[in-house]
Amino acid sequence: MSGVGRTTSHEPGGSIIAFGDGAVLLSLGDRVDAALADRAQAIAARIDAVRADEPRLGRAVPAHASVLVPFDPLAIGIDAVTAIVRACADRALVDAGGAEDRAATRQPLELTVRYGGADGPDLEEVAALHDLRPADVVELHAGATYHVLFLGFAPGFAYLGGLPAPLVTPRKATPRPRVPAGSVGIAGEQTGVYPLAMPGGWQLIGRTEARLWDHARPSPALLRPGDLVRFVPAR
Repeated sequence: MSGVGRTTSHEPGGSIIAFGDGAVLLSLGDRVDAALADRAQAIAARIDAVRADEPRLGRAVPAHASVLVPFDPLAIGIDAVTAIVRACADRALVDAGGAEDRAATRQPLELTVRYGGADGPDLEEVAALHDLRPADVVELHAGATYHVLFLGFAPGFAYLGGLPAPLVTPRKATPRPRVPAGSVGIAGEQTGVYPLAMPGGWQLIGRTEARLWDHARPSPALLRPGDLVRFVPAR
């Protein structure tokens, strides 16, 4: 019988549950929060460092407020895995103060965006939904500093937290079969840029020429977890 959902540890630093027979899931919360995303990344990095001496663990997979840790159930027990994950989480919490000091000195990466028109076909719809003018949407969206929570969905796709509350908008009811690369979209409490042409259901309000994913670069992804981003309207 699978152990999905069975709690093995629950402490102030987060809860750890069995996730099937070969993984545990450390949950840090249920909200979109830059600090939780940073902590998830820090914990995953510590677990991956432990793997050098503990090959029975798989590579940790961080999300915006959780870390999935695979393991070989024939070689190590869940209690031992839980203890390792808990130790890494506690250590990351101790180190969090220094990370916050470093984060305060980071400069955001600026992405130039053409808002509206063919580049942002949903801008007017988003504005009408919130009883705003399109110019208000642009001002709000470009006036915020965003935090890369984690990468997922597609290579180089960064989920950006920090969307102003007046712009929180549900996904489209029917996804588009093809969204152009560079399209800037909104979905729920997050914004993001499509790194490649692909299907997608985010509300499209603009487009950037920045290449979010480029195999020619030493690190193909332009954005990494923990980065800061600002959008600059094209003149």
